[in-house]
Amino acid sequence: MNPFIELGIRHDIVNAITELGFEKPTPIQEQAVPVLLAGSNDFVGLAQTGTGKTAAFGLPLLELLDFSQKHPQALILCPTRELCLQISKDIEKYAKNLPDARVVAVYGGANISDQLRQIRRGVQIVVATPGRMLDIIGRKAIDFSNVRYVVLDEADEMLNMGFQEDINNILSTTPEEKKTWLFSATMPAEVRRIAKKYMTDPHELTMGTKNTGNENIEHQYYVVRARDKYPAFKRIVDSNPQIFGIVFCRTKIETQEIAETLIKDGYNADALHGDLSQQQRDKVMRRYRDRSLQLLIATDVAARGIDVNNVTHVINYSLPDEIENYTHRSGRTARAGKTGISLSLVNLKELGKIRQIEKVVGKSFVKAEVPKGEAVVEKQLFALIEKVQQVSVSENHIDPYLPKIMESFAELSKEDIVKRFASLEFNRFLEYYQNAPDLNVDPSESRGSERSKGKSDRFGRDEYKSDYTRLFINLGSVDEFTRGDILGYICNTTQISGKAIGKIDLKGVYTFFEVENASVDKVFSGFQHIDFNGRSVRVENAGERGADEGRSEKRNRSFRNGDGGGRKRRENGGGGFRDFSGRRREKSRW
Repeated sequence: MNPFIELGIRHDIVNAITELGFEKPTPIQEQAVPVLLAGSNDFVGLAQTGTGKTAAFGLPLLELLDFSQKHPQALILCPTRELCLQISKDIEKYAKNLPDARVVAVYGGANISDQLRQIRRGVQIVVATPGRMLDIIGRKAIDFSNVRYVVLDEADEMLNMGFQEDINNILSTTPEEKKTWLFSATMPAEVRRIAKKYMTDPHELTMGTKNTGNENIEHQYYVVRARDKYPAFKRIVDSNPQIFGIVFCRTKIETQEIAETLIKDGYNADALHGDLSQQQRDKVMRRYRDRSLQLLIATDVAARGIDVNNVTHVINYSLPDEIENYTHRSGRTARAGKTGISLSLVNLKELGKIRQIEKVVGKSFVKAEVPKGEAVVEKQLFALIEKVQQVSVSENHIDPYLPKIMESFAELSKEDIVKRFASLEFNRFLEYYQNAPDLNVDPSESRGSERSKGKSDRFGRDEYKSDYTRLFINLGSVDEFTRGDILGYICNTTQISGKAIGKIDLKGVYTFFEVENASVDKVFSGFQHIDFNGRSVRVENAGERGADEGRSEKRNRSFRNGDGGGRKRRENGGGGFRDFSGRRREKSRW
């Protein structure tokens, strides 16, 4: 018998969640579900992300609501569009065998008319972000007078994002006799004040110690010089070939720069920050969930509400300004009982902050060493060997080619063949990491040693030299390009390495980009006779267009309403950046 039956969940719902792989309740589900099923108390649940909170409140709601009635009976507020969609989809799956159950997701960045239409058809559970919910309330398009339960999920994050006034306004439209269930990873003073204001003698359940991190997360830190942070980061990534991680930065600019530099170096990475449109954000998240991206580079605000399973590493490229945000960051890994690693790259000045974070999460951090070059080469080599061992062979398809393959290898011994196949990967890493310096810093070293003998940027590169030429291309954001897309498009079209591209300045209908002087002729040659969505792609020397970028914008404004404006890029041919081939990676990464 599925143990959820013993918690008081009916068979129809248990059958649905059994199909989803729910074999036994998580600790918070085991303790929260019986309390919430009683329906007689307000409730505060403190638990980390990834511990099963959605089912902890979603399953009791499905038991307590009257689905013969078509008006809203439960309101779930959460901080982000991604979490709103995730919660609504999960509850719909739990209610698979309840034909009259209706759930609507209400969030910004989507057509409000569609959401209003769903509400008018009749709904019992509304899952919403605060901003869009207020819009709908302002239109008098929803009636919360019969709401019996309000759930505040990720309450601390909603308050961190400045939603306190919105939450107050929304809750003022609900009945006083409702029950309020609050779920949060941490319990700062602001969350405590909401609990006091809107709850009466709530039942409080804390999984672990308040504000502490997930016990399944191993916390590591690496001490490096500021100029070595990016090379050390790459080395850590290379020493974990199967990494699937989220990299946190402090600012939008840093996020974009690191993502672009990783792309140039041949990694499957992209950025997630507040300057992206909803369409661009959806595209990045779709690629990340599909694991087309290996590394997602994000700011704290942009990453809130992301619910992606099997994240192996959270990497703090920059420590958060607010120490409590570290708990939210690290909670993106080790979800649903799995293990994960949260690692931080710090300089000597930041060691004190590591000690403060240790106190907040209640765990000691392990000081790790940036791997030596030879260790990275070994890891990559044996990752290749494992990949070869696990590859599935399509016998029917490869059989016709085997005679010719065997003939080609006839003069080679088995040992020679193995050596040569292994060397395909081994040689690139060996060349890149040969004589690689030790990037570790001894914490006992004086802070003065942080100063570089020569100036370098945040990626450990030498002081910028004027050996780049600035070029213009008549493609931009209205063609649905991001900076990462335009980088890939240029490299794929011209067959130059991403390392040859400097700064990219993406505009509405055009883009300026810098190219190493040695590659300029190749760029001009590569873009001869290239069309994009029915119009010729034009590349010019930016200097020839004059210093006034506004005039360039005006001259090209016709593109906004002409051939290229806002159209979807082609998937093939000249149509934008989709992925990096192994060939390009060989050229640019090592």
